[in-house]
Amino acid sequence: MNFAELESFLQSKGVETLADIARYLQTSPQAVSNWKSRDQIPYHIAIEGTIGVGKTSLAKILSERLDSRLVMEEFEQNPFLEDFYNDPKSFAFQTQIFFLLSRYKQQIGLQQIDLFAKNIIADYMFAKDRLFATLNLNDKELDLYNTVANILEKNLSFPDMVIFLQSDTDRLIENIRKRGRVYEEKIDISYLEALNQVYTEYFFKYDKSPLLIINTNDIDFVNNSNDLEEIINFIRTPVQGTKFFNPIKSL
Repeated sequence: MNFAELESFLQSKGVETLADIARYLQTSPQAVSNWKSRDQIPYHIAIEGTIGVGKTSLAKILSERLDSRLVMEEFEQNPFLEDFYNDPKSFAFQTQIFFLLSRYKQQIGLQQIDLFAKNIIADYMFAKDRLFATLNLNDKELDLYNTVANILEKNLSFPDMVIFLQSDTDRLIENIRKRGRVYEEKIDISYLEALNQVYTEYFFKYDKSPLLIINTNDIDFVNNSNDLEEIINFIRTPVQGTKFFNPIKSL
C-alpha cells in the first residue's frame, strides 16, 4: 500500500490530518511526512555513468532538493586505487575485489525498506562493479571475480530507478581536470573511451528497473537552475522502461 491509498482509507474513517495519521499509526508526524514525500518519487534512485560525468554532484543536489538520504560511494577508502592508476595490470584485481566487497557491504544495508524513512539517492549502483571488472581484469582474474560477485548479487535488489548520465570523452576529461584529484591525472584517454563504451552497451540492454538516460554534454545542472529543474521534472514523472532526456544547450 502506498501513502495515497493509506490516506484515502484513513480519511474514510475520519482520520484526515498528518498529525491524526501519525497518532493512528503510533509514529511521529515527521515520519508520516517522510512517507508522503517519498511516495512522490521512486524510493531508491541510483545515478550512474563513467568517471567524471557528474554522478556525485547530481546526487548531492537531488538529495537536498528532494529531501532524500544521500548514499555515496566510498571510493577514497580503497587503499589500492592510487596504485592501480600508476600500474593497472599489477593492482587491478586487488582494487576490484576491495571495491566489490565494500560496495556490497554498503548496498546490503539499503535492502531493508522502512515505510517512514526518506528516499535514497545514491551516486552508484552495485552493477557498476562488474562493468569495471570486465575492463580491468584478465580472464583468470575475471573468472574468480565472477564467482564471488555472483554469490553476492543474489542478496541485492536493483534500484527503483536508474539515471544514466552520458557524456563525450572530451567533456569527461574536462570535468576530471576541474576537480583536480591527483591520482586521476594518469587516467588514459583510451581507458575513458573504453569505459564509456562498456557503460553504453550495458545500459542499452538494461531492463531491471525504469531508466532515465540524460545526455550531459550541453547542460550544467550544478550552475544552471533550469537544467536542474528539467531533470527533477523528469524524475517526478512516472517512467516505465527507458526514457531519454537530450536537452538543448544551456545559455
